[in-house]
Amino acid sequence: MSAADYARSTWIVHRVGRAVARFFQRYDILLSPTMCKPPQPLGVLDMSTADPDAYLAAVFASIGFTSLFNSSGNPAMTLPLATSSAGLPLGVQFVARFGDEATLFRLASQLETAHPWTYPPPLADVGTTSRSRGAR
Repeated sequence: MSAADYARSTWIVHRVGRAVARFFQRYDILLSPTMCKPPQPLGVLDMSTADPDAYLAAVFASIGFTSLFNSSGNPAMTLPLATSSAGLPLGVQFVARFGDEATLFRLASQLETAHPWTYPPPLADVGTTSRSRGAR
């Protein structure tokens, strides 16, 4: 990568961060799924795979909602607020203004008080139910 490429990349990341900051001038929290689909089976995201194309496809199919905030630097958290049909936790992502981790901690505390979560679920429950947090 040339110095010009690096400078251009840095400029783009900063521009994206400013756009995200404008969004948070109007809103306190952004809510989204954490992943684009339920968790991958063990081994799919193995960086030692013999099929790097399949690995990258699986990674990009997973990170669609989180990568923006990795770039912008906004604080974000994922909470296990639902369960897949296989009994795996499904995350809900909450994002706050740059530097406003305190809002996320307060929100997490309120949500856990309202609907406590315990993960991993007991082994006997894995794969047997498809419950959301609200259905318990």
